Amino acid sequence: MKTKIEYQFSTKLWRYNSQNGWYFATVPKNYSKEIRAHLKWQEEGWGRMKATVIINDLNWDTSIWFDTNKNSYILPIKSEVRKKLSLKEDDLLTISILV
Repeated sequence: MKTKIEYQFSTKLWRYNSQNGWYFATVPKNYSKEIRAHLKWQEEGWGRMKATVIINDLNWDTSIWFDTNKNSYILPIKSEVRKKLSLKEDDLLTISILV
């Protein structure tokens, strides 16, 4: 089994600029820079990297995506997850990402 590196941080949940748009959390620039410097080889197409995410007691396998405009990875937060955790736009989240 491959050992994963864990990054924990707090960030706000934000919505992409359309009414029915996706919701995201942004990985801080310092963590994004470190992940990209050491683990970029794990990226698949379009800057996608598989990750395990933990928010509160919920964990799931997903991907983070490198956003060149933000120069950071972004984590999409699906509707199913938002409903389970009662999350709303601008909520401050404490997130653990294992890559």
